[in-house]
Amino acid sequence: MGVDRRTFALAAFAMLTSSCARAGERRTPVKNERWAQFKSAFLDSSGRIIDNGNGGVSHSEGQGYGLWLALRAGDRPAFDSILEWTETTLARKDLALYAWRFDPRQPVPVADRNNATDGDIFLAWALAQAGETWKDPALMARSEEIRAAILSHLVIEQFGRRLLLPGLEGFATANVVTVNPSYFVWPALDKFRQLDGEAVWGNVIADSEKLLAAARFGPRNLPADWVDVTANAGVTPAASKPPRFGFDALRIPLYALAGGRRNLVTPVIDCWRAYVRAGRTIPAWIDVRTGQEAEFALSPGGLAIASKALNLSASQPLSNDYYAASLQMLAQTL
Repeated sequence: MGVDRRTFALAAFAMLTSSCARAGERRTPVKNERWAQFKSAFLDSSGRIIDNGNGGVSHSEGQGYGLWLALRAGDRPAFDSILEWTETTLARKDLALYAWRFDPRQPVPVADRNNATDGDIFLAWALAQAGETWKDPALMARSEEIRAAILSHLVIEQFGRRLLLPGLEGFATANVVTVNPSYFVWPALDKFRQLDGEAVWGNVIADSEKLLAAARFGPRNLPADWVDVTANAGVTPAASKPPRFGFDALRIPLYALAGGRRNLVTPVIDCWRAYVRAGRTIPAWIDVRTGQEAEFALSPGGLAIASKALNLSASQPLSNDYYAASLQMLAQTL
């Protein structure tokens, strides 16, 4: 849901690449010590993943990340704890989706019942994978309920496209639909297609691929954090958001690479490679229209994704920031 991400004033990416080596390793499970660090920093005893960069709130996104990482670490107790808190606190009663935000500072911590589609996708995916891994039909059944709700309530057909809404409310009018391309979690969508069939998910995936391929703006052909889809203009940077390749869009190359769709993010990879070859810092965001750059570098999470995209390997300490650390962990496990 359009949460502002923290800024990070960090060392230049060139410092990272000086210690990098070519990486040809296959994906590996989360290392126990790395997962232990993540749990210690961001998972409380109730099963809540804490976003310490946003006042200690929690998101369905973070709960989904937590389930995925616990599964990859083989940590069933942590998985069950995260799932129990999520179901008890964020699960909606009317349909199988989740409220997007929990704020412990407020009298009503879950005041906004709107969902965040990327959180729902991650939750459904982690449940399906865990259900298969641990042979637990209850997890598989819950995943199926969430997938059905996503299809019924978050996929619309408009302007000749199947569009994946970022949330139930606030993103679609008769003239424009606002979409977040970083919500296309390709390996999850591919898993849904495997489970439910090509007829169910095939058009959603194909139209999302076409949308991302069209979402290339400015001289560098970069995607924006948010895009508007209209009947006549097609795909443009969202009018209601800064036109940036920034903190949301960082996940676009991560998920594309994990889903075997490198061709969809070639301009991003080429852009990052140009910075590295020039010995320049990769900025945290780039205005896709004007080319203006952030005056600070990518976070450790962004560097982990760029390193993965450029086939570089480097060992960095786990960030003490929730979002950056989550991206580091996802870059390792996806």
